[in-house]
Amino acid sequence: MDNPPPRPGPRPRPRRLGSLRARAAAAAALAMAAVLAAGGLWLYTLLRANLIENTTGRTELAARKVAAQVDTGILPADGRLGAPEGGVDLVLVRNAAGTVVATSGELKDTPELTELRPAPGSDSRSAVLPPARPGAQRRVVVAVEAPGPAGPPGAHAPHTVYAATVLGDVDDANRALAVGLLAGAPPLIAFSAALAWWVTGHALRPVTAIRTELAAVTASELDRRVPDPGGADEIARLARTVNDTLDRLERSDARQRQFTADASHELRNPLAAVRSRLEVALRDPDRESVAAALADTERLQGIAADLLLLARLDGGPAPRTEPVDLALLAAEDVARRPERGARLRLDARAPVPASGDPARLERALANLVDNALRYARTGVVVRAAAEDGWALLEVTDDGPGIPEADRDRVFERFVRLDADRGRASGGTGLGLAIARELARAHGGDVQALPAPTGGARLVLRVPATTPPASAPPPPAPPT
Repeated sequence: MDNPPPRPGPRPRPRRLGSLRARAAAAAALAMAAVLAAGGLWLYTLLRANLIENTTGRTELAARKVAAQVDTGILPADGRLGAPEGGVDLVLVRNAAGTVVATSGELKDTPELTELRPAPGSDSRSAVLPPARPGAQRRVVVAVEAPGPAGPPGAHAPHTVYAATVLGDVDDANRALAVGLLAGAPPLIAFSAALAWWVTGHALRPVTAIRTELAAVTASELDRRVPDPGGADEIARLARTVNDTLDRLERSDARQRQFTADASHELRNPLAAVRSRLEVALRDPDRESVAAALADTERLQGIAADLLLLARLDGGPAPRTEPVDLALLAAEDVARRPERGARLRLDARAPVPASGDPARLERALANLVDNALRYARTGVVVRAAAEDGWALLEVTDDGPGIPEADRDRVFERFVRLDADRGRASGGTGLGLAIARELARAHGGDVQALPAPTGGARLVLRVPATTPPASAPPPPAPPT
């Protein structure tokens, strides 16, 4: 069995001109050629029609002058007409029998002239006749009817006056114009291409500088910036956009490096503690050492889970969206927490409808409540409400509060305002950072505000939605 012929590969795509300057120059040359072709053709046609029209008018005027002589009966007796004016070459008069009765010049090539007749209902007709013989030139011929002098019917038969003008000057002028256009087109096309080449190169010079500088940006040199040419044109805006992008990239890289360093530092201490406790347990096994090692292992698991969640929030997809009642969410969180330490109270007087991922919003609220319980003295209030198109979850404690200078810094990763107390109580410094990232993933944010009682007030806000007509009543706060 013969092998099937190989399938033809994809056709190679035609190569375009390599550079933008070359394409701009080619486009300018083609545009100039098109303009010259269209403009030259229009000018040639207009000049030719105008010259022929003027020549026809002069020729008809000469014919009508002789026709007036025929009408008044003052034609020369010898049939010799005077030389016509206006550059007309020949005028002749022919009677009804076809005999030439008067002429201003030689009668050669007159058969072609006398074949022209005015149309019925008109007393004149004009035409451009081709050369009568090789080497001759075109002519404009006008035929004018001359009724003759008034008299008895049939006493005078109508005559026809013919006037002819050679179009040599017209053809020479058209020929000179065509030669001038053809001779001037290549230099103009070349000039337009060169001008487009120069202008494009001058305009793209900042782009070349931007490309060169951008190519020099590496992971170790993220502080480099492309030159800003100034002004408000597209290239200047491109340079500013590139620099803004490099700024964000540098900040992101710095944040990532800091995050890696902080994570390494946070993981090193629990790992060292687990190792030391396990070494102690190997030498002197006891339940207390194993329990402490287990607690440190659980802390490591919590840090790893928080790091994984932050990594997913940084580059993961948008959260799933479904209707959620923040008041019900807050009630469930308060209800499942045991009564110990600071007293936890719920303030939710009506449903607070929103849209988002219930599990992620629940995690964000839990982080805020955990942080408040960690620092509260006597109590924590969880409030759910809707204000100005936002669905709010507000957690207020009566602890030491957050200094104004640190109200934004507390949401950074691995930041603890009281590092020793945070580690002792099991905090990782990631809870508030996770809560803010979760809120921003839902189109909202988390802010730290001063509390009326002097403690801290953390407010999570996400866009609110319109509650359904049959919304259930809000959950009763736990006693």
